[in-house]
Amino acid sequence: MERTESYVREAERWSAHNYAPLPVVIERGDGWWVWDVDGNRYLDMLSAYSALNQGHRHPRIVGALKEQADRLTLTSRAFHNDRMGTFLKALAEAAGFSRALPMNTGAEAVETAIKAARKWGYKVKGVSEDRAEIIVCENNFHGRTTTIVGFSSEDQYRDGFGPFAPGFTFVPHGDLDALEAAITSDTVGFLVEPIQGEGGIVVPPDGYLGRAQEICSAHDVLLLNDEIQTGLGRTGKLFCGDWDGTRGDVLIVGKALGGGVYPVSAILANDEVMDVFHPGDHGSTFGGNPLGAAVGQASLDVILDEGLADRAQELGEWFMGALRAMDSPHVKEVRGRGLMIGVEIKPESGMARPFCEGLKERGILCNDTHHHTIRIAPPLVIEREALEAALPVFEEVLAAGVAV
Repeated sequence: MERTESYVREAERWSAHNYAPLPVVIERGDGWWVWDVDGNRYLDMLSAYSALNQGHRHPRIVGALKEQADRLTLTSRAFHNDRMGTFLKALAEAAGFSRALPMNTGAEAVETAIKAARKWGYKVKGVSEDRAEIIVCENNFHGRTTTIVGFSSEDQYRDGFGPFAPGFTFVPHGDLDALEAAITSDTVGFLVEPIQGEGGIVVPPDGYLGRAQEICSAHDVLLLNDEIQTGLGRTGKLFCGDWDGTRGDVLIVGKALGGGVYPVSAILANDEVMDVFHPGDHGSTFGGNPLGAAVGQASLDVILDEGLADRAQELGEWFMGALRAMDSPHVKEVRGRGLMIGVEIKPESGMARPFCEGLKERGILCNDTHHHTIRIAPPLVIEREALEAALPVFEEVLAAGVAV
């Protein structure tokens, strides 16, 4: 523990205090395992918020990174490079759209989708200047930029960061009647997470996204589908919207697109939306860089070639069933899809954080979200045997409650 405490003190001294991580200092990872600076091994059940769907240091992804790093890393978009087009073609074809626009982080991709929807609204739909509205869901999480936190319903995300951009309207997540009632002639988009991740692994009613697509299409509104956490196999389909038969009009991807080694994100859409962009309208020095494109290509290939979505569905259905069967007196609900699982703790049993601390002490790393929910999202490459070995630990901690 001495080395761990030393690293924690150093980080706390030199870092802004905008996180409250569990007191573990990881120095090495492989597949679904990580090791701390004191030599302790842990089962990673968070996957860096789904950025590590392919596991830690997947050899194909690391190999692509090393090979490309030895040739060319960055050109900026002032010039073409030999990797971006091939990568975007593979991504667009896998997702079923005609074009992709590459960025780096998930928040950048969401900002890009907002800009695309607004400009489409003005140039194609004919909304009057500066009147475009985008409908968002209560309890959403789409990133940390000032625009995005401005349409958050979480007070802490907004506190001290205003004034905020106008043009956003709230509806409850999962409420189709509220969505339809909120649409006006100035509405250009509906931005939604198929499952709310940071909001507590909130799963809407079956068919929600498909019906939302029908409503949006009927009113000439773009469905902006934020699959940054839910996409690329996490929920048991390549994209979570596939459960409801739609990927939206604008698909937003990130996290696992970088395979856990490099930030890669993108939006995907068809020509009617993408054609609103002209040189100078939008850009990114690093977006589409050759290193990111090589990593993104390898990351996508691993997900498809290794059938990780099917693994997530099979293992997730079994693991959620095992968690529900524990019948802990402290658990209100176990919910999720694929290997995106939330265990909600009853309010009278306290916060989820102590449960995560208890799991950490027994060699399992999860985190708490939305105060009362334990988020479970292991790498999709994980073997069933590792999850089987974890079940008694979960049972012990969930049964013990705050006494862990």
